[in-house]
Amino acid sequence: MKVTVLVPTFRRPADLARCLAALQLQQRAPDEVVVVARADDDATHACLRDPAVTGNLPLRVAPVALPGQVAALNCGLDTATGDVIAITDDDAAPRAEWVQRIAAAFAGDARLGALGGRDWVHERGRILDGSRPLVGKLTPSGKIIGNHHLGVGEAREVDLLKGANMSYRRAAIGSIRFDARLRGSGAQVHNDMAFSLSVKNAGWKLVYDPRVAVDHYPAERFDEDRRDAQTLTAVRNAAYNLHLILREKLPPLHRETAWWWYALVGTRVYPGLAHAVLALLSKRGRSQWSRWRAVRGGAHEARRALS
Repeated sequence: MKVTVLVPTFRRPADLARCLAALQLQQRAPDEVVVVARADDDATHACLRDPAVTGNLPLRVAPVALPGQVAALNCGLDTATGDVIAITDDDAAPRAEWVQRIAAAFAGDARLGALGGRDWVHERGRILDGSRPLVGKLTPSGKIIGNHHLGVGEAREVDLLKGANMSYRRAAIGSIRFDARLRGSGAQVHNDMAFSLSVKNAGWKLVYDPRVAVDHYPAERFDEDRRDAQTLTAVRNAAYNLHLILREKLPPLHRETAWWWYALVGTRVYPGLAHAVLALLSKRGRSQWSRWRAVRGGAHEARRALS
């Protein structure tokens, strides 16, 4: 079984070098490594020309013209030749047994369409070392339970995977591609959710195994969806993406339940009316009210786009 590792990257050569170094230390070497980089990203291409960085990896560099993670990932899927395509971020470093565990899992279960694992997040000089048994679920209300960076226990079936650590059987993907309708100029939030739900809806099994692990060093993003200061445009885009996915991937009753739950209750990230009213009584009332308006604006735009 041939395993391709797919790494989209943009203007983070030091992070990419760490990722490629980790791939050189794999117990079971990848059969192919596809790095997708913007054609105008000179720093990244200089990094990839350095033999000290690439070593003896079976490397293929795929240039992409369009901005955003979706275009990069789709370019990578079209370039990869493996039976399994293992996707990780440029700011992640797969642990030594990562490729070996991925290959064994797909070889051992013909129904397995996608496999995810834990990303151990390194943040501000420490590792987020919590533990959550519930991972990768979409509740009846439409609420997303991620926790991929905190999952513990045995391998189990899930509803969705996280982009920093997810692998797919080529036969399960078929013509499925990352959704080019998703908004954003960089990360295009929830593209991993849309893709993994598409594979699940096609009848394949999605599994999360915390032993399939990478170390994740969240790096700077060069778009409006910054990690440290998210703009209202990014909030609106994220809400648009979320509701576009929910309305398209869920059955009718489930998607209407999700619509009203997010409108009336919501979450801290996507506040509903209840969150907005409570925010008015707090010191952060004005900023949270602005966030609520951006969220509802994105949600309504997604609903109109699919009407």
